[in-house]
This record gives sequence, C-alpha cells and structure tokens, in this order.
Amino acid sequence: MLEIIAKINSAVSDFIWGLPAMICIVGAGILLTVRTRFIQVRKFGTSMRNTVGKIFDKKAARDGTLSPFQAVCTALAGTVGTGNIAGVAGALALGGPGAVFWMWCSAFLGMCTKFAEVTLAVHYREKNQNGENVGGPMYYIKNGLGKKWQWLAVLYALFGVLTVFGTGNATQVNTIVTSIDSALISFNLVTADSTATLNLVLGILIAALVAMVLLGGIKRIGQVTEKLVPFMALVYILLGLGVVIINFRNIPSVFGAIFRGAFTPQAVTGGAVGTAFMSLKKGVSRGIFSNEAGLGTGSIAHACADTHSATGQGMFGIFEVFMDTIVICTLTALVILCSGVPVAYGEAAGAELTISGFTSTYGSWISVFTAVSLCCFAFSTIIGWGLYGSRCIEFIFGDKSVRPFLVIYSFVAIVGATMNLGLLWDIAETFNGMMAIPNLIALLLLSGVVVKLVKDNVDK
Repeated sequence: MLEIIAKINSAVSDFIWGLPAMICIVGAGILLTVRTRFIQVRKFGTSMRNTVGKIFDKKAARDGTLSPFQAVCTALAGTVGTGNIAGVAGALALGGPGAVFWMWCSAFLGMCTKFAEVTLAVHYREKNQNGENVGGPMYYIKNGLGKKWQWLAVLYALFGVLTVFGTGNATQVNTIVTSIDSALISFNLVTADSTATLNLVLGILIAALVAMVLLGGIKRIGQVTEKLVPFMALVYILLGLGVVIINFRNIPSVFGAIFRGAFTPQAVTGGAVGTAFMSLKKGVSRGIFSNEAGLGTGSIAHACADTHSATGQGMFGIFEVFMDTIVICTLTALVILCSGVPVAYGEAAGAELTISGFTSTYGSWISVFTAVSLCCFAFSTIIGWGLYGSRCIEFIFGDKSVRPFLVIYSFVAIVGATMNLGLLWDIAETFNGMMAIPNLIALLLLSGVVVKLVKDNVDK
C-alpha cells in the first residue's frame, strides 16, 4: 500500500514541482519584486527597524486579536521549524551543496512575495462569529477578486486543510521523535530496536500537548509562541555559530562547493546529483517548505494582529523570510558542511544528518541540547500550522467545524511518530506545491493592489 502511495505521490510531485511550477514561483517573485521596485532591498533597513526594533513591544491586544509581537512569533512558529533542520539536510543530500544557493535565491524573491501576502491578508481581513480577526489567501481571494473567484478561495482552503496534516504535523512529530531517539541512543539509554514503542508513547504525549494549546484558542497560541520562538531560535543560532567558528578553516571550501554545486552539482557530489535543475528544484522546494513564501500560510497568523497598517505588518514578512532562510537555513547547511560529516548524496536524509554535524564537533553530550532545540522548533510549527488549518476549515465549513478539526489534527501526531520519514517529507512537499498554486494566481492578479498600498503607505 505504501509503495502505491509513494508512486502516486512521486508522479504528482514531479508534475507540480517541475519546470512550470518553478517558472510560476520564481515568476511571481520577480514580478512582485519589480513592481514594488525591489522593496525587500530598498526598505530592508526599515523592515528591520519596524520588526526587530519593535518585536519586544508586548502591549496587550484587543479581544480576538494577537499583539504584533505574538502575530510574528506565531508566523515564525510556523516557518522556523524542521524545514530549517531536516529539510535543509534533505535538500543537501538530494540536491548537493548547490541547493543552498538556490535557497538563497528563492529567499530573496520570497521576501517580497511574503511582504505582499501579509499586506493583502491584513488589508482584506474580516471578523468571524467570535469577533476574531481572520484573513489569509482565502480571504484576499474572496474579498479582493470577487465572487467569480470564490472557487479559488475554497480550493486554497481545501488544500490548506490537507497540507497541515503532513507539513505542519506529521513531519514535525517525526523529527521530534528522531531527535529524542538519537539523544537516548547516544547515551545508551535505549537501543535502536526498542524505539518503536518509545515513539508511540511520545506521539501520544505530543498529541495531548498540542490539543491543550490549540483548544485553548488564539490567545493561548500567541502566549505559547511568544515564549517558545525567541528561546529556540537563540539556542539554535548560538550552537550553530559555535560549530562554524570551531571549523572556520573549512568555510572557504564550503562556500566554493555551494557556488560550484549550484551549476555543476556532479563536480561536487561525485555524480550522485547529476543536474543543476535537480539542485535548483530541491533548493527552491525545501526553501519554500521552510519560509512558506508563496504558500500564503504565514499571512493567516498576521491577519490576527492588532494593527491598522497593512504594509507595516507586511514588513514582518520580509523579516521572517530573512530570519528563516538566510540566517537559520544557511546556518544549518554550514553546520553540516563545515563539520565534515559524510553526506550520502543522492539519498534521503533528515534531522539525523544535522544532529551528526553538531555531535561530531561538540561530542555526544550536545545531542541533549540539539534534541531540546529540535523539539521546540517542531512543536512550535505544529502549533502555528494548527492555527492555519483551523482557519482554512472554518472558511469552508464554518466555526462549528474548528474544534473537531483540532482534535483530529492533534491525533495525527501519533501517526507522525510512527511513519517513514522519507515518504512523509515527499507527501508534504507535494501538498505544499498544490497549496501554492491558487495563492500564486491570487498574488499575480492582486499585484496592482500591493503596488498601490506601497505607494500610498510606504513611498509617500
């Protein structure tokens, strides 16, 4: 059965992430970048001042909203996750070091794409029956493009509901149990043969924790993410920088491999990755999996923010992609490549490759800290994507469908703890591509609105 699913998914994924998809994703980023006159470059300083400079403003938000700080933490909870750790490792293994270069390229365009998504989400948001701000691609399609495009909004929400189970939950839980297994095995507390039972127990525990947070509502989600995200990001960045500094002599050759591998991957991987397109495909797809630019999901959290400035909140989108891909994804790649751990190019890899980069530098004791960091990354992503899925299901079926959805979503953690990693990542990657299509169509059609909002509020 799993083999049949894998074959079907492979065929669909090859089509979605083929040349047409690459053209659409990159094309939308280029169009928005040109039409906003490279806002991610010319307003980068403003973005940093309006985000980093104000990110610790924890003023209380009105009922039914998040503070701007909580909104960006919730969005970062969704983006800064295992895509930064297991996803980057997988991209390196299957696309070679050159995949990192294409991640940078997708992030450069993605900063503008996400700015547009967040701006439109706040501009076209509305209130639900509980008085909460709701928004995102389905709402800016509905309110920005009109009734004749309602089918596209429903299609996005439907794909969103399907996507959150894999991208937001199962793959994240799988990474949590992998990191805990690695830490316990390194200290000889468990054997590799006994991890199946342990993983089932961990899956049940994670499911219970997820349900406690998500069923507590939007306020509890914001309260959890505003504490968890800064902590996990700081710990991971410090540990990663330590690996790079200790292995600083390898930095020039690593960057050389990244740039050479982007165009001639076979020269770096010994022929295991034979085409530049494969390197590009893995870099762009895993980059989008990580920073979500083009998916529109992060804008769902931003639409909850207690703010009246659509473009001001949009600046957080630029900051998120920069932080997620340029900083954290790059750091993960450098941990793997600078540490010199063997990479089986052409074969699937996950969090264990990143963990080995840390342990080869610091020793087995660091596996405890990497396990904690990975668990925080993954858990925060589960929470963020739980919010995204609940907004999508609410858009299709109404408010009464949210709680049953969240219960089912929580129980998926048990499945994620016991499934094959490679198939999980492949399915999640496919659903990401399906979700991006309606959102990219909307961004292209509403690009004129984004340009007008920039002229009226940013360039005045």
